[in-house]
Amino acid sequence: MAYAWPVLAAAVASWIAGAVWYGLLADRWIVALETTKDALMGPSGRPSAVPYAISFVAEIVMAAALLFFLLRPGPPSAAGGMVLGGLVWLGFVGATLLVNNVYAKRRPDLTVIDAGHWLAVLLIQGAVLGAMA
Repeated sequence: MAYAWPVLAAAVASWIAGAVWYGLLADRWIVALETTKDALMGPSGRPSAVPYAISFVAEIVMAAALLFFLLRPGPPSAAGGMVLGGLVWLGFVGATLLVNNVYAKRRPDLTVIDAGHWLAVLLIQGAVLGAMA
C-alpha cells in the first residue's frame, strides 16, 4: 500500500495529459479514424463515460507495472522473463490497445485478437531473453 498514492498520482497525471493531448488533436484524430464526431457519441448523443473510465483504470495498471520494473531486482530466468513479458503486455500493450480501441469504438474481438498476438510475442521473448541473458 506504500506505493498506492504514487501509482494513483501517476495515473491521474497521465489521464490529464491524455485529455489535453486528444483535446488539442481531436479533429485530426477523428479524421485519421475516418469517422465522424457523431459516430463516436454514445446512445444519448453525448460522449460515453465508459472509455474515460477504462482509460483511467488502464493507466493505473500501466503505472503499477512501470513501478514494478523500477523496483524489481533479481537475476534473469526464463520464468522471470515470462512474468516480465506478461507484465509488459498487461501494463503497456494490452492497456494501450484497450484504450485506443474503446475510444475508436472498435469491436472487442479485434482488441482480443490483437492483444492475444502481442501477449504470445512478449511471453516468448521474455522466456528466450530470460533464459539466454
